[in-house]
Amino acid sequence: MTNSNNTKGFTLIELIMVTIILGILAAVAIPRYMTSITKAEEAAEDAVISSIRAGLQTYATEKLMENGRPSWPGDPFRGLQAKPAGHQTSHAANVSADGEWAFYVTTNTANDTTGVVQHMRNDGTIEHWDYDQNNSVNTGTSNGSNTDAIGTVGARQSGVGY
Repeated sequence: MTNSNNTKGFTLIELIMVTIILGILAAVAIPRYMTSITKAEEAAEDAVISSIRAGLQTYATEKLMENGRPSWPGDPFRGLQAKPAGHQTSHAANVSADGEWAFYVTTNTANDTTGVVQHMRNDGTIEHWDYDQNNSVNTGTSNGSNTDAIGTVGARQSGVGY
């Protein structure tokens, strides 16, 4: 009778080594995955803001043909034929859900009003862009009794909430 060891399986050392290798791979892959998600969200936000800017230019052109003056709407989403997914129609509150887009107006202590376009990302951070319907104060021009005027959509402001 021979003493043969025909047991099949992995040794404890082999299992530990595989666990360590998987841990190292996860430590490298997870941050890269999170970075790719952030970049994808930025690209989607840039596409929506670009669409808003193009819609506002179309809106201004239509107003120019209608009444002889280019103008932007009080709500930048009015310039879009199709609103982005998650568009919130209320102008009174911040975004409160993942993927939600909103526009609202704030008033500071000097009684200046500022429009804000906001988007909440999947990680709960809020990106926003200032929206100024009428930049005549900045340029020193006046448009008479017309309350509409060409405005500006500001640059992205990360992690700053209103």
